[in-house]
Amino acid sequence: MKVSNICCIGAGYVGGPTMTMIAAKCPHIKVNVVDINQKRIDSWNDPDVNNIPIYEPGLSDLVKKTRGENLFFTTDVNQAILDADMIFISVNTPTKTYGVGKGMAADLKYIELCARQIAEVATSDKIIVEKSTLPVRTAEALRSILDNTGNGVHFDILSNPEFLAEGTAVSDLLNPDRVLIGAENTEKGKKAQQALVDVYSNWVSQERILTTNVWSSELSKLTANAFLAQRVSSINALSELCEVTEADVNEVARAIGTDSRIGAKFLQSSVGFGGSCFQKDILNLVYIAQTYGLQEVADYWEQVIIMNDHQKRRFAKKIVKTLFNTVSGKKITLLGWAFKKDTNDTRESAAIYVADYLLNEQAEVTVYDPKVTSEQIYSDLNYLGTRSDEENRRLLKVESGPMKAVENAHATAVLTEWDEFVQYDWKDIYERMLKPAFLFDGRMLLDHEKMKQIGFDVYTIGKG
Repeated sequence: MKVSNICCIGAGYVGGPTMTMIAAKCPHIKVNVVDINQKRIDSWNDPDVNNIPIYEPGLSDLVKKTRGENLFFTTDVNQAILDADMIFISVNTPTKTYGVGKGMAADLKYIELCARQIAEVATSDKIIVEKSTLPVRTAEALRSILDNTGNGVHFDILSNPEFLAEGTAVSDLLNPDRVLIGAENTEKGKKAQQALVDVYSNWVSQERILTTNVWSSELSKLTANAFLAQRVSSINALSELCEVTEADVNEVARAIGTDSRIGAKFLQSSVGFGGSCFQKDILNLVYIAQTYGLQEVADYWEQVIIMNDHQKRRFAKKIVKTLFNTVSGKKITLLGWAFKKDTNDTRESAAIYVADYLLNEQAEVTVYDPKVTSEQIYSDLNYLGTRSDEENRRLLKVESGPMKAVENAHATAVLTEWDEFVQYDWKDIYERMLKPAFLFDGRMLLDHEKMKQIGFDVYTIGKG
């Protein structure tokens, strides 16, 4: 099977960057990225590539190189399906907010809608690639829809989960640890699998392309995120113990991280993990375990989420307790709203929940983030449903610069590890704040001894 035309349904954080990299590395393949969101497609087609909807270092340069050559963004979904040899499904799979599995199971309605549209439109054989993060056995549901509602054409289904870290997506795509491709155990399935292997082989070495059955591939994505999140919650659990025993969580992390069996990655204690994947995928894993009657397995993984929520909550409580048990009417400045640096993604960001807690305590919260818009910040707060949009806008202010944000603040909290925060004139920030000037470093980003010398009362996670 030779692939010359690819369609990707979904122009979000996964589909956009992944297809841009394929277009850049496979100039012989035409790549159409489709989405029914006209505003999003217009942003991808903006003449100024700096205005594309996703901020990732290096992405705008790749878009500029490929767009209009062999990379196209369009809302004409049907035509792209008709033309494609291979169709990537890269739509959102949020946690269900209704019905059976509410709050835990993945909502697959967008996946099903894609499958039905493909089956209705396609007039020639297609390779369907699951790119969205999906529960194990989703390919079975896709197969049922495609085979029972199609026009008699043949569909091969592959699982090709993404392992991108936001903020480093371009480098992750360029030099992946592995590319995982799962296929059905049939002769045609193996040929379809090889067709996708051949696409990635244009820039990824063969030893980094792993082929499995489709079920192992689907489950591996959930498992990878669960293991990474587990490490974060594990070190955060120890950070609280360090605070009461006067141990230093950074020293503990360094000590265990030098053990080759453990390794040093994802042992940075913080206010908690966020992003679109970790919580959603673990909850999905918990739900799957429960549906198979594996309650002990479900309880084990659910504890990772419980600990993460606890870490965010206790960080916010620490601010209130330190400020003499009340923040009512006090200005608290949050530096950072994105869930991590080098991205404008705010999904499940710790800052949202810390801000919400402080607002409930009647604090006057001010936010500065170098890449997140004020509308996104208010949208995140409104999604919680704690207050009306009008009330959120009255209680929380968004500033376009850091110095104005900290003016007359009782406390400043670092909630995203943006590099620029380290470079600030912290002596000037100290002078602008009310005294005593409290500094809460939720990302262990700053030189705390230097901050104390300036005059800050410093709170750091994992130190007594």
